[in-house]
Amino acid sequence: MTELATTPAPPYYAVIFTSLRTDDEQGYGLTAERMMELAAQQPGFLGVDAARDGDGVGITVSYWQDLESIANWRKHGEHTAARNAGRQRWYRCFRLRVAKVERASDWEADR
Repeated sequence: MTELATTPAPPYYAVIFTSLRTDDEQGYGLTAERMMELAAQQPGFLGVDAARDGDGVGITVSYWQDLESIANWRKHGEHTAARNAGRQRWYRCFRLRVAKVERASDWEADR
């Protein structure tokens, strides 16, 4: 089973990135892997959940301690380069939303 992000008690922030991919695969996988690795090293990063369907629609939700951490990630040089490559090659469109998480709960089956 894929692990879901474990986050602290609210409040914290969620950056919701929804996208529709192009057919261009060249370099995408390595870049996406690097962005996950790099984001995890950033101060204020709390975790990430991601999924993509067979039609190329993806949702990535990254969780952050505060708005300053999100702003610093946005300004990171490698992230900026990946974002530009995404606009030029890998995405037909995307939406970015930032939300404050004020309440959270979880459940897990005993197996």
